[in-house]
Amino acid sequence: MDTGPLTRRILDDFDSLPPQLKAAARFLVDCPDDVALLSMREQARKAGVLPATMTRLAQRLGFSGYDAVRDLYAAAIRAGDLGFSGRAGRQVAAQREKGEAALAAEFAAALSEGLARLRAPAALAALVEGAEMLSASRRIACLGLRASFPPAWTVRYLLGLFDDRAVLLDGGAGVMADRARDLGGADALLVFGFDPYSRDTVETAQRLAARGVPVVAVTDSAVSPLARAAQCAVLLGPDAAPSFFRAMTPAFAAAEILAALVAGRGGEAALAALARTEAHLSACNVHWVDPESRRSS
Repeated sequence: MDTGPLTRRILDDFDSLPPQLKAAARFLVDCPDDVALLSMREQARKAGVLPATMTRLAQRLGFSGYDAVRDLYAAAIRAGDLGFSGRAGRQVAAQREKGEAALAAEFAAALSEGLARLRAPAALAALVEGAEMLSASRRIACLGLRASFPPAWTVRYLLGLFDDRAVLLDGGAGVMADRARDLGGADALLVFGFDPYSRDTVETAQRLAARGVPVVAVTDSAVSPLARAAQCAVLLGPDAAPSFFRAMTPAFAAAEILAALVAGRGGEAALAALARTEAHLSACNVHWVDPESRRSS
C-alpha cells in the first residue's frame, strides 16, 4: 500500500484525534492517490464525514485549508512518491444496471487488485518479517473472529501439517482467555482483523502485546488498532469489492504465504513432519479414493 506524505504525522497524532477527524485521517492514510485526484467533497463522502471535517483535519495538520493537502499529495504523485492506480470509485448502481455478469467481473477485478497489493515491496517485506517472527517463536497463536475466523483457521490448519506449535484462539465455549493465558514473550500472535474490527480480537491483541507477546497482524490500515498493537503488520488496504461484505481472498492469500514461508524455514524437519502427516492421514483413510482406482492398484 502506498504511503502518503502526511502518513507518519497522522499516525503519530491519530490517538488524540476526535472520532470524525479520525475517519478523515484514516482516508488520507488508506487512499493517498484519491487525496490528490478527487475533489474534497468526494473525499469527504468516501470518508463518511462532512466536507468541513476535511478542512478541520488540514488545519489540525498545520495547513490553512484542504487544498494545500491536495497539492502536497499531487506533488508526491508527480515526483513518483505515490503510485497512480487509476481506479474509479465504486459504481454499484451502475454495475447492477449492466447486469450480474458485469458485477461479477468487477468483483473479480477487485480481488485481483487486492492480491496485487501483496506483491508490493512493503507487503512482501512484511510477509517475510512476519514469517521470521513466527518461525522463531515457541508457540504460534492464530486469532481471527467473525469474518476473519476462516483465514485464521486456515493458517492454523496449514501450520499444523508440519508444526505442532500452532494453536487457534477462538471464542468457542467462551474460553479464548484461557487459551491465551500462558502466552508470553517467547511466543507469537498472528491476528487477522478488518474494519469493523471485532472487539474481542482487538482487546486480546492489545492485551497480549502489552504482555510482551510479539504480534503479526494481517489487517487493512496502518491506523488499524491491530496494526498499532503489532510489531509487524501486513497491510491489505481498503476493500474495493462491489459488495456489502469485505472480500477475504487477500487475507487467505496472506495466510497461505505466511504458512509456506514458515514451512520453508523449517527445512528438512518440516519435510519430515509433512511426510509423517501424510502417512497418518493415509493410515486413517481420511481422503476419499476412487474405488475403481483402489481395485486397480
